[in-house]
Amino acid sequence: MNSAHELVTLIDALRTLHSAGHSHAALATLTRTRGSTFRRPGTRMLVFGDDHVVCELSGGCPQRDIVLRAQEVIASGEPRLVNYNAESGLDVLMEMGCGGELEVLIEPIGLPHASDFVDALARCLEHRHRAHLATLFAVNDKVVMPRRLLWCDAVIRHDDLGDAALSEAVMAAANLNDSGRATTLRIPSPAGTADVLIELIAPTHALVVIGSSAAARALLPLADALGWRTVLVDQDSQRLQAADLPTAALKVCASPVTIRQLLPLDAHSSVVVMTHNLEQDIAYLAALRGAPVAYLGALGSRERVGRMRHEPALEGLRLHAPAGLDIGSETPEEIALAVTAEIMAVINGRDGGPLRDNQGAIH
Repeated sequence: MNSAHELVTLIDALRTLHSAGHSHAALATLTRTRGSTFRRPGTRMLVFGDDHVVCELSGGCPQRDIVLRAQEVIASGEPRLVNYNAESGLDVLMEMGCGGELEVLIEPIGLPHASDFVDALARCLEHRHRAHLATLFAVNDKVVMPRRLLWCDAVIRHDDLGDAALSEAVMAAANLNDSGRATTLRIPSPAGTADVLIELIAPTHALVVIGSSAAARALLPLADALGWRTVLVDQDSQRLQAADLPTAALKVCASPVTIRQLLPLDAHSSVVVMTHNLEQDIAYLAALRGAPVAYLGALGSRERVGRMRHEPALEGLRLHAPAGLDIGSETPEEIALAVTAEIMAVINGRDGGPLRDNQGAIH
């Protein structure tokens, strides 16, 4: 599926198309994959009539063929479902050595109400709510113009399925699929068996860095490049005005006493404490106890972290310290890479190990 950063880019592009009111574009969505593929179900690419694309899928042979077929969809105004496998004769992934198979939905964009769901989705993400998006694209194995259901916190925000019973069935199916990954399910409906892509969409990840150090100046731009929201916190307002600080980051002057009031945190946030003052680090970490963040880390040597762990105020605190994966980092830029990699591993539920197994094979 698309990253939160890619999704924001797509939403902006679709909103522009919606306001322009023209139909010279198509939306390509991976609905099913099997084996080794370049992206997973739920990943989207917007294709314009001049072959310009937003959010490239792969850049290789599959993408070129998808763009070509998107042009045919733009011309006809009819959705298509394209299978890339040996049976269809479109086994481009096998030719590239991936060996995978995939199914791609290509739908025309610009028709009346084709992207009405986008504004509702944008509002959910702007308020930092997780959203479920369901796309119905086939009935009884026949492709239909996609219809969508969107809900946040069990409240329906958009529904053009046209069948209340089907909407309930889709929401119930989504509740049973708790893997967090996008998947296409076959759901019975009055009109027949419906193919529905169901996705769990999370808001943009936010990284909060406490302490305006050299490591912070290296970490924030890297997080920004990943599309994360970035926030720099320091209790000294003068340090927050330094000319060499990353310009994209929101700057918040907050002490350990005021940080929870001044900085709302949620399950899609990570915090790294790096003031380089042990007492300040401990005070900030103690203030963040119970914060609903995905990751809480602290920078420092093993000796320094050992002193933190013996601090009564931090007893029982779930803390990643020293923050970062062990990749031999020394410079601020290398440390930033190690910390960012560990945060990604945690929020994606991975252990941060190599892709190969003990026999040297790629996963």
